[in-house]
Amino acid sequence: MAVPPNSLSTTLPESPPPGRRRRGFVGPILLVVALVAASVAIGIALHQPDGGPEPPAARPEFVVPHLKVAPGSAVPRDAAIAPGSPRNAPRPTTAAVRDWATTLAEKTQIPSRSLVAYAEAALAIRASTPSCRLSWATLAGVGRVESYHGEYNGSAVGDDGQLDPPVVGVRLDGSPGVQAVRDTDRGRLDGDRRWDRAVGAMQFLPETWARWGKRAVGDGKAPDPQNIDDAALTAAHYLCASGGNLSTAGGWWRAVLTYNGSVTYGQDVFSGAEAYAKAATTL
Repeated sequence: MAVPPNSLSTTLPESPPPGRRRRGFVGPILLVVALVAASVAIGIALHQPDGGPEPPAARPEFVVPHLKVAPGSAVPRDAAIAPGSPRNAPRPTTAAVRDWATTLAEKTQIPSRSLVAYAEAALAIRASTPSCRLSWATLAGVGRVESYHGEYNGSAVGDDGQLDPPVVGVRLDGSPGVQAVRDTDRGRLDGDRRWDRAVGAMQFLPETWARWGKRAVGDGKAPDPQNIDDAALTAAHYLCASGGNLSTAGGWWRAVLTYNGSVTYGQDVFSGAEAYAKAATTL
């Protein structure tokens, strides 16, 4: 039986994930943010009393250069999670992961709570499927393209990992650039009883979530795509099952292009993963 398609692999290569075109998603948002920040800074400067303290310098935006890597030719670099942890420890402590995420968030502008989810999912896969060799940076690359790490369209990631408001993609109703996918869950996850929509931080279709969904904590509750811990862990399992050994170029690209068949999508994920891992090596 064929593996059910994951969220964005059901759309055409240039179709828009939740309410946006894949290309230009980060660029326009960062441009708007930069322009707003610049306007605010100018306003403050104009109203600053003589002799008063200088306003703080605006933090430069983290830029992810787009790398036009040929599929199967390279794999993004990796970077350790909480590299200061004792080398003989089986894994970094929860406190060490959180400290690492807080520091890296300042560099990359990924929400620290999202970084914790990516790191914990990668560590869980390292323990359960060591042959996969999935990096947290690859999960971050996917999360960047899918939902801007859970912050798409004003959503925020809570301390408990829940997205508020939930992230729900466009109707997959056969509109131009969008494949038609009839409802598979009576609207339980996406609120749409006629057509399916991709849901959550990692943008899974309800049908795919029903098969692959994982709960990150053992509380007996059903996996929730709007919980970034559950979404990251599910994405980790899906990628590993699709690609095998993700430390190889062939395995990495096979996994990512199974997630979404667009080469541009794969290059966007590669670009983010490479930029985040590079930033982490400078901590």
